[in-house]
Amino acid sequence: MDLLADMGRDFAASRDIEGAMSRALTRIAALVGAEGGALFLLDDAAEHLVCHACFGPVDIKGLSVAAGQGIVGRSVAANKPEMVRDVATNPHFQGALDEKTGFSTKSILCAPMAVQGQRIGAIELVNKITNHGKGDGLFADEDLTFLMALAASAGLAILNARMAGELAQQEVMRRELALAAEIQRGLLPPPGGIDFPVSGVNRPARVVSGDFYDFFTLYDGRIAFTLADVSGKGMNAALLMAKAASLFRCLGKENLRPGRLLQRINAEVCETSLRGMFVTMVAGTYDPATGRVVMANAGHEPPLLHRVDGTFRALEAGAPPVGIPPELTGGGPVPEELLHLDGGALYIFTDGVTEGYISANQELGDAGFKAKIEQSLRRGEGAAQRIDAIAACLTDSGQPLRDDVTLLVIDDSGPARVRAESGLQSDEQALLGPIEGSLCQLSVPGRAQSLILVRRAVEAASLACGFAKEQTQDIVLAVDEACQNVVRHAYGGQGEGDMVIDLRREQGEFHVLIRDFAVPVDETKIKPRALDDVRPGGLGVHFIREVMDGMDYLPPPDGQGNLLRLKKIIRA
Repeated sequence: MDLLADMGRDFAASRDIEGAMSRALTRIAALVGAEGGALFLLDDAAEHLVCHACFGPVDIKGLSVAAGQGIVGRSVAANKPEMVRDVATNPHFQGALDEKTGFSTKSILCAPMAVQGQRIGAIELVNKITNHGKGDGLFADEDLTFLMALAASAGLAILNARMAGELAQQEVMRRELALAAEIQRGLLPPPGGIDFPVSGVNRPARVVSGDFYDFFTLYDGRIAFTLADVSGKGMNAALLMAKAASLFRCLGKENLRPGRLLQRINAEVCETSLRGMFVTMVAGTYDPATGRVVMANAGHEPPLLHRVDGTFRALEAGAPPVGIPPELTGGGPVPEELLHLDGGALYIFTDGVTEGYISANQELGDAGFKAKIEQSLRRGEGAAQRIDAIAACLTDSGQPLRDDVTLLVIDDSGPARVRAESGLQSDEQALLGPIEGSLCQLSVPGRAQSLILVRRAVEAASLACGFAKEQTQDIVLAVDEACQNVVRHAYGGQGEGDMVIDLRREQGEFHVLIRDFAVPVDETKIKPRALDDVRPGGLGVHFIREVMDGMDYLPPPDGQGNLLRLKKIIRA
């Protein structure tokens, strides 16, 4: 009884369960009077019995026996005690260990450890010792009865110790997950204020999330934004989420074009991410003064543009997700889309929104998402209230979230937009603003291979304005020459920048605006060479001025790069 009490206290108090088992086995062997003993536990797969403690002249700790084999295996499999009074007459005794160690086994006692049918292992004792080490070495029936009582108590103590250890481990994991969730929440941006045009919401399906969003104001007043969804669940997804979020926050402040930014993030993620994991991601910039959005979508759910006339437009992804190696996708920046919100709103969200349940048998879906937006607008709710209402209908539905719920809205109807529209705009702002007359807008890498797209767009726009075929060919060549100058001189032929081509019809004129993001040029130094100087280069400016009816530089809207305007009068 003293042993049972001491053994229970030892297992309960000790954090070293292996040490507690060794001490218990030593005392059991001493009380029964055995020369040696071993304590075996079933492994997690219940396929092997492994020795976790031993006593006596031979150390067999770590020895593994196939479950169901040998005397100890038979005892555990049948959950019955075994006594072999003389191993020489027992066909199940395996003497290989005796041959290897030189130990002589005479008799064996084996008692299984089980609690309410749950098999744990067994205690095996060998060779009875009596009269101070002398005797025949054979166990008696009362020894087996005694061992059965001790093994039952030991099994219960081991099971309780295991459960206590698992509970402690679960508590540590719970605290670590809570800390991870707190760190994740710290990665999300703080609310921008009641008049701020960008708002977001994130509701994790588990403690940690694989979704994130971010936004911050650049030095020129534009707002950089992103929303992303990491594949998979759990800690791996949360860690990749933290990496992608940090990369956006760091690289986004370098003022890269959104397509280039996603290209850089993809390269960084591909270097270290786990195989098979990827991130669907939208990134862009929004100018509150003009309502202009430049956006790139890498494999994400199509964002929804909600116009002031109540119509919706889905914006499909232009490239695979982040995390797909560039050699599989051809590399290069993610294609960009230029939008003019014109008082409307842009909604970006993860698939956990449209695939979330609003009742036991009903998903929100695309139609439900749009209906929720319209209902909120009829109630006069602001952008932040709109997305909060959508998140609430999913999280308060009584159904467990199948996936993280994350939304981001860019609302162009706020005070910043109203102030810009009420003031006088510069000539350049008017040209790039959301006004009638836009024929085509392109955003392409500043390299020669991109010019085929520019030439096709200029040809189509020129013909649409009524120019004859010969005039159209001249206009295409003039624009091509101007773009070649950007490629060769602004970007040094390396393609390390982008060009934005805006084709417009304005009050009887065809306008071509060519925007680059290189070092600003000195307009006074851009002069055509004399026509009698036949060296290569420089004659392109002569050709452009000859073909077009106007060529001038405008101040870029954000003060960066260069904005060249070419004009051609449309004659009836």
